[in-house]
Amino acid sequence: MQYIDFKNKADKIIAFIGLIITSPLLIITAITIKLDSAGPIIFKQMRLGLHGKPFYMYKFRSMYVGAEKKGVYNRKGDPRVTPVGRFIRKTCIDELPQLINVLKGEMSLIGPRPALTYHPWPYEEYSKEQKKMFLVKPGITGWAQVNGRKEVEWNRRIEMNVEYVHKMSLLFDIKILIKTIVKVIKMEGNLNTKETVKPGGH
Repeated sequence: MQYIDFKNKADKIIAFIGLIITSPLLIITAITIKLDSAGPIIFKQMRLGLHGKPFYMYKFRSMYVGAEKKGVYNRKGDPRVTPVGRFIRKTCIDELPQLINVLKGEMSLIGPRPALTYHPWPYEEYSKEQKKMFLVKPGITGWAQVNGRKEVEWNRRIEMNVEYVHKMSLLFDIKILIKTIVKVIKMEGNLNTKETVKPGGH
């Protein structure tokens, strides 16, 4: 519990500093998105947070308006993604607005990535073991993200999220952070290479 308290405070301090440092990039990205295609700059999407409570997660909009209605999988050359969207996804710039979610106390810098309210399945359909991933705040990056990210089938991804809850510590978070930085630099794992939900998989 002591580490969680420290983590919550550190998250907000780092998020606040992060927003200040990246503010020029945030402004440039916002202007570029607006010039590139019609629609809002920020994309808000309902996700499952701590204890399965839904919240709106923020991202820079990388798809054309209404694109999410055509499916949840994005692959190389996805026509739903805007030209600017392809770049900000590849570089993970689209995730920066989640620092606001961290400031609001809805997310952590490191933790299980927040699942959609309906995908891979509704909160009520997670098993008792799987629901352990909701015992901590969701993160901008996490253990599953540095071990395959979108290439990993959802059941395995959830297992890694639960594993994170059991192993959560300062050293483990630092390890995940370092691995995240390496993946961002290499631009790895930000596209689905296949469907990651097995039929009847849960």
